[in-house]
Formats: sequence, C-alpha cells, structure tokens
Amino acid sequence: MLILLPPSEGKNQPTSKAKVNLAKLVFSKELFETRSRLLTNSLAASPAAKAMDVYSGVLYQALDWDSLSPSAKARGEKSILITSAIFGVLRPSDLIPNYKAKIKTSDWKAVLKPALDGLNADLIIDCRSSTYAGAWNPPPANTVAIRVFKKEKGKISVITHLSKKYRGELTRVLLMAGKSPKTPSELLEIAEKEFDCKLIRPKGNLPWYLDLFISA
Repeated sequence: MLILLPPSEGKNQPTSKAKVNLAKLVFSKELFETRSRLLTNSLAASPAAKAMDVYSGVLYQALDWDSLSPSAKARGEKSILITSAIFGVLRPSDLIPNYKAKIKTSDWKAVLKPALDGLNADLIIDCRSSTYAGAWNPPPANTVAIRVFKKEKGKISVITHLSKKYRGELTRVLLMAGKSPKTPSELLEIAEKEFDCKLIRPKGNLPWYLDLFISA
C-alpha cells in the first residue's frame, strides 16, 4: 500500500534546533539536485521538525497522527508519501522547515517518475489534490483516486475544501486497519466499514476511483 497525500498550506513553526538535512530525506540521492536548487539558504537555516508535526491543515487534523498507535504510525511511515513543492515527496518523519511555496510540476515530473515508478506498490491510494497530482502520474491499473461527494436530499454534489478532511479520515482508517489492502476491492472492504462509498472501475487511462458520499 502506498498512500499519496498533499501537503497543507497551514503549518506549525518548528521550535527545535534541528535543521533540514537533504542527505537524510527519502529518495535523498534521486531528488538531491532538485531539492538543493529549490531550498533557499534561509530555509536551510530554519528550525525543522517531522513533516507530520509541521503540516497542520484540515487533512492532517483529521488524520491526527499523534494519537495513532505505534503500529499504525509504523504502517504510515512505510506507506505514506507527502507531495511537496520544495522536497518532491516526504515520509512522515522527514525533517522539514515551515515553508511557503507553490508547486511547479515542471520541477518534479522528470525526477519523481523514475524514483516512484521503482516502488512497485501493489496498491496506490491517491489522496492528492489536483494541484499536486501532476507531479507524478501513478499507473492507473493499481491506483485508486479518492473523490468526495455530498449527499443531500437525494442529490449528489462535489465537496471541494472539506474533501481534505475525509481523505484524512480515510487515511487514518487505513493505518488503523489490521492489514493493509493490496487490491481495490480490499480497500473498499475497509473503507465501507466507516463510509458510504462506491468503487468505480477504471476506464481507458483513468485510475480506479473510490467515491465517498457524505450525508449533509
């Protein structure tokens, strides 16, 4: 299982004396050159903390990393990759500073593809927003993209900002599950215990979709 998350605009300010060390981040060799180019001197000298302690937006509030069990955190550390404008992708424990940057797909598409294509994940769960989805296009055959809809009085409509909340909740459910899903159907089995949801089979070059329906 590989869970792709977006970062968040909201961030906590690290207070430790730790600094970012590009040599210790995930995919340090593959992404070092691009990270070095995008990391300013001021950010390199700024205090750093674990990515999960820095990102503070709606998705991360719903995920509530600190309250997870040790086994769920271990599963998350192995399974989660967070897309970042400056760092490309991050594991939850990677140390980063508080930064503000808009992602440029052109910075990352060429370097992320060989790094992430080599992961050979059996199931990829894509919780990224459209802003970050272009940085890497996972293989559609084993990718399930998460969409969120509001169900009100028999009508279905797309949820935009608050979709992050439910993607965070789904990520938490997956990390707390006793076994990581390896297929879209196994993902559905776990998700439907907590959500009204439907699995949509892929068409053409599109991935699978897991649609979550939230009652108003």
